[in-house]
Amino acid sequence: MVSNHRVWFSDSKKMTNVASESVHLVVTSPPYPMIEMWDPLFKKQVAINEALVRKRGPQAFELMHQELDRVWDELVRVLVPGGIACINIGDATRTIDGEFALYPNHSRILTRMLQLGFTNMPNILWRKQTNAPNKFMGSGMMPPGAYVTLEHEYVLIFRKGGKRLFKTEKEKINRRQSAFFWEERNQWFSDVWMDLKGTRQKTGDKKLRKRSGAYPFELAYRLISMFSVMGDTVLDPFLGTGTTLFAATAANRNCFGMELDKAFQSMIEDGIEQAIEQGSRRITDRFEAHDTFIRAREAAGKTIKHTNQVYGFPVITRQEKELIIPFPTTFQKTSTNEYRVDYEVPAVATGDKPISVPKKVVSKKTGQLKLFN
Repeated sequence: MVSNHRVWFSDSKKMTNVASESVHLVVTSPPYPMIEMWDPLFKKQVAINEALVRKRGPQAFELMHQELDRVWDELVRVLVPGGIACINIGDATRTIDGEFALYPNHSRILTRMLQLGFTNMPNILWRKQTNAPNKFMGSGMMPPGAYVTLEHEYVLIFRKGGKRLFKTEKEKINRRQSAFFWEERNQWFSDVWMDLKGTRQKTGDKKLRKRSGAYPFELAYRLISMFSVMGDTVLDPFLGTGTTLFAATAANRNCFGMELDKAFQSMIEDGIEQAIEQGSRRITDRFEAHDTFIRAREAAGKTIKHTNQVYGFPVITRQEKELIIPFPTTFQKTSTNEYRVDYEVPAVATGDKPISVPKKVVSKKTGQLKLFN
């Protein structure tokens, strides 16, 4: 198994490099309108700069979103029928001309995507605590002027048309092999995620903006695992530091990334190589978490009826019997801003014997697969 990745340092309002109906999943987080760290980017448009100078908050908000609309318009073309778009976005609070207000970014994007004909699926709220408990907005303890602190963001989830179809036997097998564990399904498909940790947003590079606005690796990895199958192509039209690409690498998906600022080039390239180890750690964590889960159920006297045919360990449902999780092993730069990643696949998955288990899942003490102990 291999995955291929390509980055274009160009404007995603015109995705001329991306063929129509070539993308299976979009995972992205755009610049947030009305968040001051993004003002320099939006103020390149004269009308937006003028609206901010004249302290016309609602007008600036709408004009900023009209810029993002041009990217959402392109998603209609590049997504396959049944393709999914996951857009991470936070609302903004801002005081303009002495007036404090909330600017509902998630609502404005939702409205545009529905206008474009996308179907809105149940969305996700994830907690992103950014303020210490003793920090207050407004008048502190005095009603009614205190303001609620924003400590969550949205993952808006949209589908293009009806359910995606898997018609050939090869497609159906790949879908079954791309399954996730039953207990992961129960955690991931909740509409509220409280377990994610924020990520470092200071770039540490004088050539770049001070903060990146990056979301956690786990957020992208989870969404990619939930809404695509191995070998699919994932698109991030606002690639930034490259988190979506790194998560696609770990999940054995191909990835296209688009980014305006070429100063991110070296950070992205360094990150791809590091993503091999990061992906291996995350996959190991999945195996170990499943081991812990199964042992707990067995200790509680609960019957486990099914066995994974590839690894030989117990699973809860029939749909997990063909599940495989390839480990990323090597990284190669194939051309300018193009990369290839190779994977280690269990031997049973290709019809060979005996079972070949990546070393990172093998117990250092016993030399055996931990899930067999």
